[in-house]
Amino acid sequence: MASVARRNSPWRHVDWGLAVAAVAVSCFGLLMIYSATRGSLASEGLDPHYYLKRQAVFLVVGVAVMVIAMVVDYRRLQDFAPVFYIGSVLSLLLIISPLGHRSRGSQAWFQLGPYQLEPSEFAKIALIIGLASFCAYYRGKLGGRELAIVLALAAVPFFLIYKQPDLGTALVLGCILIGVLLVGGVRGRHLALIGAIGVLAVAAVLHFGVLQKFQQQRLTAFLDTSSAGQASYNLDESKLAISSGGVSGQGLLKAPLTNLSYVPEQQTDFIFTAVGEQLGLIGSALLLAMFVLMVWRTWRAATTARDTTGTLICVGVLAMFVFQIFENIGMTMGIMPITGIPLPFMSYGGSAIVACFAAIGLVLNVQMRRYS
Repeated sequence: MASVARRNSPWRHVDWGLAVAAVAVSCFGLLMIYSATRGSLASEGLDPHYYLKRQAVFLVVGVAVMVIAMVVDYRRLQDFAPVFYIGSVLSLLLIISPLGHRSRGSQAWFQLGPYQLEPSEFAKIALIIGLASFCAYYRGKLGGRELAIVLALAAVPFFLIYKQPDLGTALVLGCILIGVLLVGGVRGRHLALIGAIGVLAVAAVLHFGVLQKFQQQRLTAFLDTSSAGQASYNLDESKLAISSGGVSGQGLLKAPLTNLSYVPEQQTDFIFTAVGEQLGLIGSALLLAMFVLMVWRTWRAATTARDTTGTLICVGVLAMFVFQIFENIGMTMGIMPITGIPLPFMSYGGSAIVACFAAIGLVLNVQMRRYS
């Protein structure tokens, strides 16, 4: 009996390739964060390992959260989807209250001693679980009424995150919504209507000046750098750093633009520039290959899932990762708007990396229970 139980254990079906890829990219991110920050910290007389040590702690916490997300059967998690959703909405409400911490023009964090907690990162996970559970329940009969409920569920965190303001994360929520609806059985005419509403909303936002000036500059910098202010400088330095890497790069820890901190926010939004300058096309291609591996394994988990809920959870995670990877790397090269979206597992930030590992944990959860 014991041997049969071991053979049927879901832990025998863990996708170690996906788990190892996530940890490997995160460890590579540690190295890039150190390379991007050691020079500026040393010049200020600070510990050059400051960001490295903090991100290492976040990585360990993230792996622990990934394991926890694997332990509890995802089919039980869906019973708590309303709890996750309501909890995320309440945290977002508290963020825009006096309890939230304001920094660099945004009020998106709770200040917890020396650390900051960003609820919007975990709102992505809550929305994935919530949308997957709701759409799976109405699979095949997702009519106009049900679609309106889904849109309302997504609109609440979208609006609260936009108010911080954090347009980038709000766009990620939109991509999660579209991804889940595409696979969740939404009718074609409803999807076309959503697309038309989205186009009209974007046009209205740009026409009526809803966005703040710095947001407009960041979104349009890749189209016209002549009048984009600080965003134009960020983009110019970013493209210069990547192009200077050439095929093989300047060498690990030897890149002048990275060492002299020419690229603003290089350890967070623009971490890919450190890869491009130091390791060139070869190193960048290897990083992209690791991301492709993670995307493929996530898609495979979606196609082999035992039920619709599992499929939609994986699709939601897939939509989140694909959009963030494409948008982040694209904005550093000047082919996408600058939105402040972190590069998964690479950019500095505790909330972001923990949320990414939680997402991977959900995918592993679905994959390892495909036979049970």
